[in-house]
Amino acid sequence: MTNIQLIATSTFGLEAIVKREVEQLGFKDIAVENGKVTFNCDESGIPKANLWLRAADRVLLKLGEFKALTFEELFQQTKALPWDEWITEDGEFTVTGKSVNSRLFSVSDCQAIVKKAVVEKLKEKYNTEWFKEDGPKFTIQVSILKDVATLTIDTSGEGLHKRGYRIHNVEAPIKETLAAAIISLSYWNSGRILLDPFCGSGTIPIEAAMIGKNIAPGLQRSFASERWPRIGEALWKEARKEAFRAINQELNIKIYASDINPKAVEAAKENAYEAGVDECIDFEVKDMSKINVKDDYGVIICNPPYGERLGEKAEVEELYTEMGMKFKKLDTWSIYVITSNEDFEKLYGKKADKKRKLFNGRIKVDYYQYYGPRPV
Repeated sequence: MTNIQLIATSTFGLEAIVKREVEQLGFKDIAVENGKVTFNCDESGIPKANLWLRAADRVLLKLGEFKALTFEELFQQTKALPWDEWITEDGEFTVTGKSVNSRLFSVSDCQAIVKKAVVEKLKEKYNTEWFKEDGPKFTIQVSILKDVATLTIDTSGEGLHKRGYRIHNVEAPIKETLAAAIISLSYWNSGRILLDPFCGSGTIPIEAAMIGKNIAPGLQRSFASERWPRIGEALWKEARKEAFRAINQELNIKIYASDINPKAVEAAKENAYEAGVDECIDFEVKDMSKINVKDDYGVIICNPPYGERLGEKAEVEELYTEMGMKFKKLDTWSIYVITSNEDFEKLYGKKADKKRKLFNGRIKVDYYQYYGPRPV
């Protein structure tokens, strides 16, 4: 096996979480930049990273990085990279691109140049003028930032938030990767009670149950690189076997999830079943104001309605005020709320111990963190 470099891409604000996950998986030579965490490994790192990273968006294989001020420089330096060591003769490959603050600002032209350079490289390798492109898929990305081009191949295929368990959606769901991240940013662990009173389709409680039971988030889905000969079936098979062996089947987790919408709760139950964590979560149709908590030292993590649509703002503001009145009685609980409403603290009636700016899709949100006392 040879040393390769991978990039785990992330949503703004989650780089530190992704870095921590990369460290926990045992990868080395880790570097963090805006929106990405770079690390070194061998080929076995590709299945491992794809199966286990919870908060990352994708895992990219880094082929090269260089300065490119002209299309000729972009062509020649792209062609010099080892595409032939990864892309098969029958490989189906496309090129995506982006350019920020660079002399080569035309993304479509950059994509065409990179495609041409890769084709020329493969022609030399396979001694042919025509490719069928009916084999494994390879998505190449050319990313140019301040005249520095980074060339990668996407090993994931669909984004890593596509876990495979969400068969039912409700309006405005939270992304699975973001749900996993806000759980990691909280003080919740598998020994504490977790409550989500706005569970929707169940993403937060399901992700928490998967974290608690150590279930790899990618176990139920496939990845683009599973068909790449350079990695091979054996490495993927072994990585999946290890992931199954790592699941803690004996752990007893207490997670409670409720929502005022019966259809949402039904969807959440089915999604939890698909994820294999339905026995860990008690789902209930209930208004937030009717929640009756008896235990001490629990954790609330929730994604309440934001009131983004016209006519909903007053209703949501009333809800946030009601949340403040309800939750202030839980003085031994830690409470975490993610919302785009910038007046949340004022409506809730209490300033957060910590506030973190994040993005839920394209919506800028804040993660309000209220810390309860450490459990006895």
